Amino acid sequence: MNKSIIPVVSILFSISFAFAQVINPPAGRIAVVADGNSPDPDDLGGTAVSLALLRAAGLENRLVHYSHSCDLVVLHRISEAAEKERHAMMQTACDGTARRWGGFEHITFLDAKWQTDQTIKDLVKAINASTEQDPLWIVEAGEPDIIGFALKASKKEKLKYVKVITHHPANDNAGDFYKWQDILDFGVEEVRIPDQNINLKVKKTEWDWAMNHSDDRIQWIWVMGKMAEIDDVVKFQKGYWDCSDAGMVLYWITGANVTTGLNAGSVETVKSFLVDYVSSNPK
Repeated sequence: MNKSIIPVVSILFSISFAFAQVINPPAGRIAVVADGNSPDPDDLGGTAVSLALLRAAGLENRLVHYSHSCDLVVLHRISEAAEKERHAMMQTACDGTARRWGGFEHITFLDAKWQTDQTIKDLVKAINASTEQDPLWIVEAGEPDIIGFALKASKKEKLKYVKVITHHPANDNAGDFYKWQDILDFGVEEVRIPDQNINLKVKKTEWDWAMNHSDDRIQWIWVMGKMAEIDDVVKFQKGYWDCSDAGMVLYWITGANVTTGLNAGSVETVKSFLVDYVSSNPK
């Protein structure tokens, strides 16, 4: 081999290794409780990426609950019309991503605010099915109230098999009925990872690869994040493509706190998962 080629090959190998997909989830099932109806619209991109990551990792069947719009008490931070619009967009992010990526026929995506009782019952069912060998990992991607109501209504002996993943205090203590300590007082395991906004709320140009991708499944993901970016209720998403809550799903897919999951996922990691999947599964 030409010696001048060796460094190039080494660099390419290093890059490939750095972005290599590690699919090593812990035992158990996963549930996601997101908001998106509150002023921060980042759950649109976060939801699309979370579902696509689970599908790309072949773990879609281990998703047993997904609800959105979990901000149950909206205190005039958003107009009634804009609130209604957010619910519709979050439902579209769920149903649209599931239809395009496939594999989620076993899930009914629930609106936590408009279907509160059904949402709590659905999460209770998942909690009550938990065992030591098959625990439930709940991703807190919004306020903790729905999680609190479900824990309260579940069988007490099952709560020790529940683990709640969080990445941000803004979610933990934003509830109107439950704060983070209330959740921990149920006896669940706290699984805390660093703020995922650090690596997954990025300049929108870092997602141009998705906008320009030839596969419409990838384009769909980009559109969901773009919807959040052009939101006219808040200004802090302007110029950013944000899927920060999906970092918790990425952490679970890659091992969580059982086998050292990726607690600081990046856009390149997400891209690697999604692009590899559509390349291997052409339409």
